This record gives sequence, C-alpha cells and structure tokens, in this order.
Amino acid sequence: MTLTFDSSLPIRTRDPRELLNAVEPAVRHLSVNVLDSGMTLWDREVTLLLRDNTMVRDMAERILGNAVMYTVASIEHPDAHLGVGKLVDIGVHQLILDTPVWWAICDVYNGGAYKHHAPFLQRRSDGLCLRTAAFLRGIGFQVDDELWAIDGANCSPCDDKVPDSH
Repeated sequence: MTLTFDSSLPIRTRDPRELLNAVEPAVRHLSVNVLDSGMTLWDREVTLLLRDNTMVRDMAERILGNAVMYTVASIEHPDAHLGVGKLVDIGVHQLILDTPVWWAICDVYNGGAYKHHAPFLQRRSDGLCLRTAAFLRGIGFQVDDELWAIDGANCSPCDDKVPDSH
C-alpha cells in the first residue's frame, strides 16, 4: 500500500501528552494502583520508564511521546504499514505492560477493541522506521527525528497484517 500526502492541506499538531492523559477517565482496572499516586498518566508512564531503564527524564519523555504517537496512529490507521525501532519500542512496550492504561487506550482510541501486540521473531531492515516517522509527521505529529533515525533501517518486527495488531 502506498500512501501519499497532499501538502497543501492544513496539518493539525497533536500533543502525545494530552492524548495519553485523555484516557484517564477510562482507566477502570486496578485504578487504585494507577490513579492513587496523584500523577497524570503521562508522569506515571515516564516514572515507570525511568524505574526500568537507564535514561534521564528528557529521554524518557521523548521516547514516550513518540510511542504514544505511533500507538495512536497504528490504531487510527490500521491499513498503514508502520513500525518502530528499538528505542521508541521501549515506550510502546511500557504502554502495553501497564495493562490498565493499555486497556484505557484501547477503549478510547480503538473503540473498546483490544489492540494486540504480535511481533515477528526477526527485525526488519527495510527503512520502515523512517517511513513511519514521515507518516506520523504527515498526520500532524511532531516526531523526534533523532529517535527515529537511530534505528532508521532496523525496525520492530511487529505484525500489522494480523487484524487489530500493530
């Protein structure tokens, strides 16, 4: 599938922090664990990234932001062939692992249907990361080009051909 963008159309910018925080009312499972800290969902996921990975807060926020962009885009555009590199995938996995938040994301952005994560065993090396960054930019996100270029040719092995998978 080849996608083209009409550059004459106005592009709206979408804030990944706002997109993630918007699912808070939909967190229904284990809400004591998730919501009782007084943190926003954004701050919670950044804190979990910092807990489990060696990085500074700025990098955790960059990774999470791009992971949210990718996740929302993969839900909103199920026919688009998208993928992430190892670095942004850390953020995608963080969202998936915090299952009450993941269910809320699926509830709000995927019409309540669960979005599966079904990776292949082998990574791809066809430049899908860079094409995904261009796609995200084309639908109004401000991507962090540096994060996408790091893995430019080596993308995640996610299977977007399986219905409701990324």
